[in-house]
Amino acid sequence: MAFVPPEYRKDDTGHEPVMCGGISSPDEANEDIQKLCDSVKVQAETLSGKTYEVFRAISYKRQTVAGTNYFIKVHVGDEDYVHLRVYEKLQCYGGDIELSGMQQNFLHTLKADIVHF
Repeated sequence: MAFVPPEYRKDDTGHEPVMCGGISSPDEANEDIQKLCDSVKVQAETLSGKTYEVFRAISYKRQTVAGTNYFIKVHVGDEDYVHLRVYEKLQCYGGDIELSGMQQNFLHTLKADIVHF
């Protein structure tokens, strides 16, 4: 078996390690990511000026900073998707969750890559 440096090993959850400030590989959204989306839905609707009947997290990437940025692809109905940047503060700073960015345009499809914004 070949030696694999610790920085390239998967963690206990099966995720590839990410250096602080780096962005992870995409993962399929889970219940926890959907809860993050649900918690910022009203903010997203206010920002977009739309009401979303569908607001389902599809996939996400994460970035470790002084807290965690989640870049989430969200299905909002029909063939429409938005990308959210949700920031979760460290617990020692209250652990608050906020919508810190949103991208909505014709480029966001199911196949569109999630990028830092």
